[in-house]
Amino acid sequence: MESITEGLEPNATGIVIINYGLQVLIEGLDGIYCGNHYRCYKRANVPSLVAGDHVIWRNANPFGIVVARQTRSSKLARLDISGKTKSVAANVSQLFIVIACVPLPITNLIDRYIVAAEAEHISVTLIANKIDLDKHKNSVQLQAVINEYKRIGYPVIRSSVKTAIGINLIKNNLRNETSLFVGQSGVGKSSLLNLIEPTANSHTRPLSIANEKGAHTTTVSRLFRVSSGGNLIDSPGTHTFSLAHLDSRQLIEGFKDFHPFLGKCKFRDCLHDEQSGCAISEATKKNLVSARRFKNYHQIKDELKIK
Repeated sequence: MESITEGLEPNATGIVIINYGLQVLIEGLDGIYCGNHYRCYKRANVPSLVAGDHVIWRNANPFGIVVARQTRSSKLARLDISGKTKSVAANVSQLFIVIACVPLPITNLIDRYIVAAEAEHISVTLIANKIDLDKHKNSVQLQAVINEYKRIGYPVIRSSVKTAIGINLIKNNLRNETSLFVGQSGVGKSSLLNLIEPTANSHTRPLSIANEKGAHTTTVSRLFRVSSGGNLIDSPGTHTFSLAHLDSRQLIEGFKDFHPFLGKCKFRDCLHDEQSGCAISEATKKNLVSARRFKNYHQIKDELKIK
């Protein structure tokens, strides 16, 4: 009987570029494999793989095999349609949330991304793209969103694919990091990626004129090596992002503007709602906490059925 290891070369390290389902595309990180891409199957005992995963693999003809997944420093995950936790990307050190005046930002979605990142100690930066559309009817609302998150302490980079504003600043932030692009469909993530790394050739599609909503052009997370430095993972655009894999502590800790008021409520078992004595609720009335963020917190909390 032929050995399962027959024809396999010695162990090597690699990073997952994209998961195709039955196969993964990896980039070799050492020796003669360094910088080259290889299609691989994975052994049945290897956990699921996503863009950014570091693996141990063995080369063979025509396909290599992944024999182990190395420990993740972080992961971003969501719930899939079957209710199972699904990782989006691994070993991410910073998250870029791309927004634009068209489509208008969904702040509930922004807050979900932030909560997921905070739970994994991943830094967050917002990219306000399409900034050249400063005369658009939504520009005032976009500026209000920008101001809100800047006040909390999240950096905001203004960018435009048409004028190249902000592109060099984004590139500088990408160096020595593994970054993930997330955002609604149609905000221009793929166009930004193509400008940041022209070899990406990421597919783009125009917005629907009828409703100014985008179509999904990226269908699965993929890692790109940025020639100016760093790794950039592009993820599918979305209008929803479930946090059902998180608990109540992770949820409220993801709203860092609430932190100064935690432990200051009248009752120790405060549900942080409109009840008398809630320090966070009182803070919203004094404009110390965003009322919109407080509403988003409760919408997510109700969805997770957290008491």
